[in-house]
Amino acid sequence: MPLAVYILGIAIFAQGTSELMLAGLLPELAADLRVSVPDAGLLISAFAIGMLVGAPVLAAATSRWPRRTVLLAFLAIFALSHVAGALTANYAVLFATRVVGAFVYAGFWAVAATTAVGLVPATARAKAMSVLAGGLTVATIVGLAAGTLIGQHLGWRAAFWAVAALSALAGIGVAATIPGGRPASGATPGLATELRAMARPRLWLAYGTTALTTGALLASFSYLSPLLTEVTGLDAVWVPAVLGLYGVGSLLGITLGGRIADARPFPLLYAGVIGLVLTSAALALGASVALLAVPLIFLLGAFGFGTNPALNARPFALAKDAPTLAAAMNVAAFNVGITVGPWLGGLAIDGGLGYASVAWVGAAIGLLGLGAVTLSAVLERRAPAVREPAGAHAVRSAV
Repeated sequence: MPLAVYILGIAIFAQGTSELMLAGLLPELAADLRVSVPDAGLLISAFAIGMLVGAPVLAAATSRWPRRTVLLAFLAIFALSHVAGALTANYAVLFATRVVGAFVYAGFWAVAATTAVGLVPATARAKAMSVLAGGLTVATIVGLAAGTLIGQHLGWRAAFWAVAALSALAGIGVAATIPGGRPASGATPGLATELRAMARPRLWLAYGTTALTTGALLASFSYLSPLLTEVTGLDAVWVPAVLGLYGVGSLLGITLGGRIADARPFPLLYAGVIGLVLTSAALALGASVALLAVPLIFLLGAFGFGTNPALNARPFALAKDAPTLAAAMNVAAFNVGITVGPWLGGLAIDGGLGYASVAWVGAAIGLLGLGAVTLSAVLERRAPAVREPAGAHAVRSAV
C-alpha cells in the first residue's frame, strides 16, 4: 500500500474527529447554547447535510484540478470553519459552520477515494478504502474519546480548536506525499461519460444499501452519550472510555472487513447488517444494565464498521468508468444515512419514547438495509460479468 494512501487516511482521521466528537459533547453543547439535546444532535445532521451536497458538487467541479491543490484547499477551509465555530456563541452560526466544514470534507473524501483507488490494482481497492476509512475508525477510538475528554474539561470550543490544529498538521503530510500537477489529458473520464455510467440501477441500489446501513448505525451512535448517562446510569466521566471501546470495535470490524471485502463482499454485508440489527435490538432491551450495554456498544462499532470496506468498494466495481462520481455519490449516500438516522432517533426521543428507543430505530433501518443487500445479491447473480473498460488501467496510473 503506497505511503500516500496512509497519509490520506491520517487526513481523514483529522476531519473525522470533528464528524464524530459531537456524539460525546451533546449535553455540554445543549447547555451552553441553551437548546435541547435533540436540537444539539441536529448539529451531527448538519454535518451530514454538508457532506451530502459537497461530495458530488466538488468532485465534479475539481475533477481536472491538481489533486494536491484540491486536497490542501479543502483542508484549509475545513480548519477555518472550525475556528469560526469555536468563536461563535450562536446556534445558527455554529450550524452553518458545520455545513461548510462538512461540504469541503465531503470533497476531500471523494478526491481522496479516487486518488487511493487509482494507486492500487483492482484487487486491492477495498483494502485501500479500508485504510482511508480506517482513519475515521481511529478517529472513533482516539479522536472521539479525546474530543469528549477535552470538551468535558476545557469546554466544547477547545475540541473545535484541536480539530483545526489537527487539520493543519494533516495538510503538511498531504503537501509532502501527494504529487502535484494536473491529471494527464484523457486520463480522467469526462463528466458526460461519468454521468452516463451512473445510470445503472444496481449502482443506485448499492448507494441505497450504504445509506440504510449507515442510518442504522447512526440512529444509535448519535445519542450514545445521553443514553449512557440517562438510561445506563454511568457517570459522565466514563462516557469517553465507553466511546473509545466503541472505537476499538470499529477498528476491529473495519480491519477484518478490509481483508474479506475484495473477495467476499456479500457474505461480509450479510454478516455485518444482521449483526447490526441484532446488536441494536439487544441494546434497546438491555440499555439500563451497564454489564450488557457496554459490550453491546463495542459490538455496535464492530458490526457497523465491518461492512464499510464492501460498501466503499462496490460502487467502483459497478461504475469503473465513473471513478470520480462513483466515489462522490457513495460519500453522499453515507451522509444520507448520517442525516436520517439521528433525525429519526431525535423524533423518537421528542415523542417521549426515551433514549433507548433510538436503538429500536436503528434495528428497523437495519432490516431495510438487509433487504437491500438481499436484492443486490439476487441481481448480482443474474447480471453478466462487467469487464473493466479500456483505458481504466491508464486512469489508475495517471491518478
